[in-house]
Amino acid sequence: MKKIWQFSLPLLFVFSFSGKAQTIDSLKIDFSGFIESYYAYDFNQHSENQKIPFLYNYNRHNEFNINNALLRVRASYENVYASFALHAGTYVEDNYAAEDLKWVSEAIVGIYLDKKRKHTIEMGIMPSYIGFETAISNSNLTLTRSMLAENSPYFMTCIKYQFQPNDKWTLATLFTNGWQRISKPDNSALPAFGSQIIYKPFEKAVLNWSTFIGDEPTEFGLRTRYFSNLFFDYQWNENWRTIVGFDAGMQKSSVGDKYEKWFSPVLIAQYTFNSKWQTAFRTEYYQDENNVIINVNGIAFKTFGNSFNIDFLPTKRVKIRTEARWLKSQEAIFIKDNQSVEDNFFITTSMSFEF
Repeated sequence: MKKIWQFSLPLLFVFSFSGKAQTIDSLKIDFSGFIESYYAYDFNQHSENQKIPFLYNYNRHNEFNINNALLRVRASYENVYASFALHAGTYVEDNYAAEDLKWVSEAIVGIYLDKKRKHTIEMGIMPSYIGFETAISNSNLTLTRSMLAENSPYFMTCIKYQFQPNDKWTLATLFTNGWQRISKPDNSALPAFGSQIIYKPFEKAVLNWSTFIGDEPTEFGLRTRYFSNLFFDYQWNENWRTIVGFDAGMQKSSVGDKYEKWFSPVLIAQYTFNSKWQTAFRTEYYQDENNVIINVNGIAFKTFGNSFNIDFLPTKRVKIRTEARWLKSQEAIFIKDNQSVEDNFFITTSMSFEF
């Protein structure tokens, strides 16, 4: 990994000092990046390094830290393009713990198959096609990620075919190494299959349906997982925007032929006061009785959540955000004063810069 940094970082800095974009004949190179620092205070006052085991962003108690810092180079030549990005931060430490290539955020090669660029094939490490929240917080309505986003893939290693017949429809199919994996843990498993349908009935509305089917390794061997992500994103006017999402999945049980299921609905509403100030409210629920995705001491996971955030945008590239979030479980899955409790309240503040 040290060699990757030694080779890649000089290139990134060369591109940064030479400007946003460089063109050599028909070769075009773009440079971009993102950095986000944060402070989080958990009123349960966790002593562990990772304060909540099923969350992967802003997950340090009572300390200033970097959640995500990313540098990206994108090159295009005629009908071919490539993207390579490195990242670091506590998000990377927690979410890429099982991977060898922790510091690689993207490594994509893509090709347009026709002159109108309706057909595309991409291959490599890329952001997940599942969900409406990403690792780059500036594009999300809330500061912290919803429970359904934190417990579905942020990234995939795959080959992807995309077809965009018009401005309203985008269709994609994927074959991946599995559920949020760079390296495949069990080479006897077939590639997992994914699909995505995006429908934009008009400019300010997006309906997305993504699916995943694949064999996931467990302590009892491979088990088939089926998953569906559905969300509707609507900008009502210049002030109001809402997102309604629903995740549902099932995986074959380790005993017999039955399937163990989980699901999660979420509603987020954002209100924009003006170009400088925004606020958002989120209410959500996550149920995983059999601990397929979320396993906290083997206890059935049934947790509600509410959050409220205020955002200040001094410029279009900078965001200063503060969020209060409360999680309430039907079981005592959280820890406070060395005792099991049913709820958890924490406040997070971040400052980010995107270029």
